[in-house]
Amino acid sequence: MEKDRYDSVQKRAGMIFRDRIPRTEQLLRKGKNKMEAPRHWRLKKQRYSLTGEVCPHCSAKIFPPRDVCPVCGLEAKTQYQFSGRGEVYSYTSINDAPAGFRESTPYSIALVKLEEGPVVTAQLTDLGDEPVNIGMPVEMVTRRLKDDENERGVILYGYKFRPLLSN
Repeated sequence: MEKDRYDSVQKRAGMIFRDRIPRTEQLLRKGKNKMEAPRHWRLKKQRYSLTGEVCPHCSAKIFPPRDVCPVCGLEAKTQYQFSGRGEVYSYTSINDAPAGFRESTPYSIALVKLEEGPVVTAQLTDLGDEPVNIGMPVEMVTRRLKDDENERGVILYGYKFRPLLSN
């Protein structure tokens, strides 16, 4: 008897909760991420030019920007422009890509350790027949990342890394 009552309360609570889920969350659950383009626009500085932050207290370089230094825990809102150069720290090849990336398979994703210290995840581009190697010098370029598969015609751009062309 007590368990049935508990189950009934749980079901009602679940129904009430579902009715109060914010609209954006409902869209995300349905797989219709309508917020992607505005979110991408807000993050354009870090996506187009690798703009991060530097901690004024301990000089740690931070990417992506976090407003609080992960090293010392103090406020870090001073913008810092990364050089965009680094080396491949680790990598893998993607053969079965998620929606929006399928037309560019197979492609390589790498952890790139920037000259200034932070490690970023990015797609490698302009490789041609050149094999990817750990320690390979790379530089940041702005390229097309993905599209919304013709749902609204949105094409998103951001940073990728290519083999270093000049020293």
